[in-house]
Amino acid sequence: MTTPDVPQAVRSRAVIERVSPEIDAGLFPVKRIVGEEVVVEADVFVDGHDQVRCLLLHRPAGVTAWAEVPMMSLGNDRWQARFQVAALGRHQYTLHAWADRFLTWRHDLGRRREAADILIALQVGTAMIDAAATRAADDDRSRLERWADELRAVDSPEAGQAMALDESLAALMAAHSERCFVTEYERVLEVVVEPERSRFSAWYELFPRSCPIGDAVHGSFACVMERLPYIASMGFDVLYLPPIHPIGRTFRKGANNQLAAGADDPGSPWAIGAAEGGHCDILPALGSLEDFRRLVVGARSAGLEIAMDIAFQCSPDHPYVTEHPEWFRHRPDGSIQYAENPPKTYQDIYPLDFESDDSNALWLELKRVVDYWIGEGIRIFRVDNPHTKPFPFWAWLIGSIKARHPDAIFLAEAFTRPKVMHRLTKVGFSQSYTYFTWRNTKQELTAYFTELARHNSREYFRPNLWPNTPDILPEFLQYGGRPAFMLRVALAATLGASYGIYGPAFELMEHEARDPGGEEYLDSEKYQVRHWEINRPDSLRDYIARLNRIRRDNPALQSDWSLQFHAIDNPLMLCYSKTAGDNTLVMVANLDPHNVQAGWIDLPLAELGVPDDSAYQAHDLLSGARFLWQGTRSYVSLDPLASPVHILRLRRRLRSERDFDYFL
Repeated sequence: MTTPDVPQAVRSRAVIERVSPEIDAGLFPVKRIVGEEVVVEADVFVDGHDQVRCLLLHRPAGVTAWAEVPMMSLGNDRWQARFQVAALGRHQYTLHAWADRFLTWRHDLGRRREAADILIALQVGTAMIDAAATRAADDDRSRLERWADELRAVDSPEAGQAMALDESLAALMAAHSERCFVTEYERVLEVVVEPERSRFSAWYELFPRSCPIGDAVHGSFACVMERLPYIASMGFDVLYLPPIHPIGRTFRKGANNQLAAGADDPGSPWAIGAAEGGHCDILPALGSLEDFRRLVVGARSAGLEIAMDIAFQCSPDHPYVTEHPEWFRHRPDGSIQYAENPPKTYQDIYPLDFESDDSNALWLELKRVVDYWIGEGIRIFRVDNPHTKPFPFWAWLIGSIKARHPDAIFLAEAFTRPKVMHRLTKVGFSQSYTYFTWRNTKQELTAYFTELARHNSREYFRPNLWPNTPDILPEFLQYGGRPAFMLRVALAATLGASYGIYGPAFELMEHEARDPGGEEYLDSEKYQVRHWEINRPDSLRDYIARLNRIRRDNPALQSDWSLQFHAIDNPLMLCYSKTAGDNTLVMVANLDPHNVQAGWIDLPLAELGVPDDSAYQAHDLLSGARFLWQGTRSYVSLDPLASPVHILRLRRRLRSERDFDYFL
């Protein structure tokens, strides 16, 4: 009987387990921005007492050759290495490991004490060096040959042992290790590398029709051009426009979402499509395509990037309805099914049927829409209700777009169930809306943001925090007055690296709801044109500008992962910190918009880069006040009518040669 050959994979002794970061067994990539590191860890071990060597391999997608990084032991068979991603697009990584004969020999040689054992071991080691020399080239070959010759010529076991344990020989042998029966990790994992704005950004949402100039009734792109300095002065870098397309007339909604619209009611921008065109067309009242192009260029000159709204839905008047009725679901009477979320009905919206018999053509058409606006210079898209469309569609669409335009950014407006939100970001969305809008208490904020900053989901889920939206006027803002608005925007700007506000409603503290207990704005811009007095003296414009300036000047606020919460003995106060190198900020917030609150905070100074027993300065970047603190425990009092938040830059105490104190 013939004995079958033993496959090499069976003879590979190294085990690679619990690799991180790895999302759903490698089904989805992790996310980084250009210049960031990917820190990879894994459990790697072999049977017995042999020494293991493991490598992290990485490369840009599409490149054949791997770059190799030796992994370092963290103890208890846990290993770590890191690599930096230098370009937009996809990057790949995997692991190799094997029982290293020379490393095992070297480990055992260091423990040998008998002269005879050492001499025999040196012969074995010299043979390994000779073999490595045959695998090396040029200078490395010559160096290895010299090592072998010198080991053969040693005059004592002790001298040979010391020579063989030289670190430079170990490094040379590692570079030309005998990779025998290598275990290759079963998966090649991926990183999506995106622009910096996918991690750190400040968004401002504006309805173009609500910023008319002079006696104009309806605003336009030209009006938005006039508004750019105002928005830029507050420090925002993304200007998000709700849909700019023609608005349907059939079942058009009136003011305050009334079912019957008046002759002059402009309708909801999300009821897309009319005789004037669809998703690749512009509402004539806003201007021409040339006007839009000028706005895109003008915004960039002001330091702003235009974000467009992608809402894949149609009004009954959309050209798709007559040209492609097969892209919609039909009721038994033959009419097209309008949008419903019982008991709510939206007769002015027709959902697209992603499972239609002609879904292939539908998908291609929707990709054409995104391609069209990319051709007009748009790279940032806020996607409306993506959770109501299939996950495979988004994976295909975003993957196809980013394959050609890796600088594209997609924000998911998905206030939905947690698993659905997370799946959307896994399949390709760069950022996501969050539950921050409704997290108000100390316990809620601490639990939620600890999850966002510390859970494995941070590898792919990038939060974008919004204290308000055109759809959502939270109860906290309805009744908290000016301090509530100051608090919520400060929390959004410091808890998250990316945040946004819907303005001018936010900075002008619009707080009246349409219905008691509801979150819909009274006289909502979704259904009517509003004329805002942006230069009102009570505006939060200057306060928001200070927040955004602090964010730009302090790297600690430009990422999420360093967030830590700290003890404070008042349940109505919140304390947390962020760090980046020697840039350390501590935020203390009064969560009560109506009353002064005070408490003692406990800071882990050593973790924050301050010696426990030294004096240090806490500089409030909002007010300019400076506090001299010493020790881990400090007292804080906050009057919400003055400022409900401290943003404290910790500065270590230094002493000059003239015995003056400085804080850096």
